[in-house]
Amino acid sequence: QSHLAESGGGLVQSGGSLRLSCAVSGLTLDSYSIGWFRQAPGKDRVGVSCIFTSGSTYYYGDSVKERFTISRDVAKSTVYLELNNLQAEDTAVYYCAATKTCTNWDLAYDYWGQGTQVTVSS
Repeated sequence: QSHLAESGGGLVQSGGSLRLSCAVSGLTLDSYSIGWFRQAPGKDRVGVSCIFTSGSTYYYGDSVKERFTISRDVAKSTVYLELNNLQAEDTAVYYCAATKTCTNWDLAYDYWGQGTQVTVSS
């Protein structure tokens, strides 16, 4: 059974950093791409970044690309999202999800984690 579990969220001051982890089980990172999404209060869920089965990465938005970094450890079957210079507008629940190929369309993702809350205080 496939399972994704996020961790690493928390409360941080503006300008601070966090590293989110997505532990993947029941599927392999060389067969599924892993994306990160976020959902702010009262807003739709939006794509943040994605890492392909090849290890190539993609970021959805210039602001994210400048401050966030996605990476993975295949041996640990874990995908990371490093968040730097966090701002109040980054406050959201962050989700990781698995899909065959990266896309910003959340309905294309087959498996989802439960989410981890990131709160940035100004």
